Amino acid sequence: MSWGTELWDQFENLDKHTQWGIDFLERYAKFVKERLEIEQNYAKQLRNLVKKYCPKRSKDEEPRFTSCLSFYSILNELNDYAGQREVVAEEMAHRVYGELMRYSQDLKAERKHHLQEGRKAQQHLDHCWKQMDNSKKKFERECKEAEKSQITYERLDNDINATKSEVEKAKAQFYMRTHAADESKNEYAAQLQSFNAEQWKHFHSAIPQIFKNLQNMDERRTVKLGETYRSFAEAERRVIPIISKCLEGMVSAAKAVDERRDSAIVVESFKSGFEPPADFPFEDFSQNLSRTGSDGTISNTPKGDRDRERDGAPGPRSDPKHPMSRTKNKLWLFGKKPKWSVKMAPSLEDFSHLPPEQRRKRLQQRIDELNRELQKEMDQRDALNKMKDVYEKNPQMGDPNSLQPKISETICNMEKLRSEIHKNETWLSEVEGKQSSRGDRRHSADNHHHGPQGRESPEGSYTDDTSQEHQTPHHRPGPAQPRHPNPDPHEFDDEFDDDDPLPVIGHCKALYSFDGQNEGTLVMAEDEVLYIIEEDKGDGWTRARKQSGEEGYVPTSYVEITLEKNSKGAVTYI
Repeated sequence: MSWGTELWDQFENLDKHTQWGIDFLERYAKFVKERLEIEQNYAKQLRNLVKKYCPKRSKDEEPRFTSCLSFYSILNELNDYAGQREVVAEEMAHRVYGELMRYSQDLKAERKHHLQEGRKAQQHLDHCWKQMDNSKKKFERECKEAEKSQITYERLDNDINATKSEVEKAKAQFYMRTHAADESKNEYAAQLQSFNAEQWKHFHSAIPQIFKNLQNMDERRTVKLGETYRSFAEAERRVIPIISKCLEGMVSAAKAVDERRDSAIVVESFKSGFEPPADFPFEDFSQNLSRTGSDGTISNTPKGDRDRERDGAPGPRSDPKHPMSRTKNKLWLFGKKPKWSVKMAPSLEDFSHLPPEQRRKRLQQRIDELNRELQKEMDQRDALNKMKDVYEKNPQMGDPNSLQPKISETICNMEKLRSEIHKNETWLSEVEGKQSSRGDRRHSADNHHHGPQGRESPEGSYTDDTSQEHQTPHHRPGPAQPRHPNPDPHEFDDEFDDDDPLPVIGHCKALYSFDGQNEGTLVMAEDEVLYIIEEDKGDGWTRARKQSGEEGYVPTSYVEITLEKNSKGAVTYI
């Protein structure tokens, strides 16, 4: 249906309609702008959320639990999801909002041009109508003047008193007015014919063409709106497959949670490599009681002890230093550790402050990192050498001597890394050797009965410090802090249950003074000479005896030890 034939007289209404169409298009563009701003803000908030909950520590320090790794995978997928929301906003900005705003400017210019043409055509028709109307009024006026002159001529011609000159004058005036009326009549007829032709042309050609152009413009605006509606939806639908992959990644991360693997990681992360404490011996407190009752009297003495008593053999010794209430301090499994055990030892380069198993893992981890860095340096060296060969063959590409400093630096870095790797491998071999031999040392100690069964250390836990080897240091730095400065006062109660003193296997000189505030330790002054009766078993403590006969443990790092190889009864645990 054409606007030109149906709405030929609705120029003003079409003017208003086309203006409404452009306003509606700009309103939709404003809607799209606010919509894409929502997407941008949503994506920004998602990214901030991901950044807030992403780990701020290095990957090596992060937990390796599957639940944590899955959560970090979900965060990565959510970050990708936020990126897709940004893509939606960008598509809407360029393909919808930007296109609509450019098209709106073009529509305004086109509408203005068509309306100007319509107004010009209307003004031309109005001008033709005015010319025709003026010629019509002139013709009417000339006819009236001619009628008046005719009446005057006829009156004078019939008047007997009128002179001949007056009659002739009236007659000439009548002919003149009549001729003027005929000329105005012809002019009016010509103007009327011209106006009718212009009017037909205006309403059958000019205005229909202008209205057709306006109609095409409005229809193109409608089509453009439909296209942008589709683009608006396509911007969202185009990212749906990627968003689906993000959601599938989240589901896969959820399925990757493995409780058994997490439990294994907990064991691997925290196991110390130590063995559980040995069984506590039975302590018979009734052996000194007089047996006045009959043989049938119920006794708490075990059968084996009663038999020994009958045979005259002495029963187990009563040792007041072993009340069961005191041994609870060793059972840390579900109780509270002694306060000294939770104090952190200073971090050492060889990780000797850690338990054996943890130390082994940390050393192995460091060796792997150093090997990776060494491989990078080797790759860089190979690349530089290849580049140098290219420069030597093609001097115009560069100076080969300019690469020599970098090659030398890379080789120096490689040597440093190899040295570090060798040093850490040495420490690793030491800790692996100690772990493999600890069981043998314990078994040897039990067979020789030179220490109580299940003894660990004055603190109740092993310390595997390679810096505390059984050697005689000649130059030592300042006094080092003991591994566990506050041992439990009851930890040494089971160490002195032998009547016969242990044989002397060497002597030591105190490098530093030691207060020995805890039970089981020995006070010593600087430069004091002590007898060695039991070597360090790898826990950092050495059992010594003063000349007065007092025995106890002293820190191995506080003394300079000299062992007597041929001493009688010497026991070696290394």
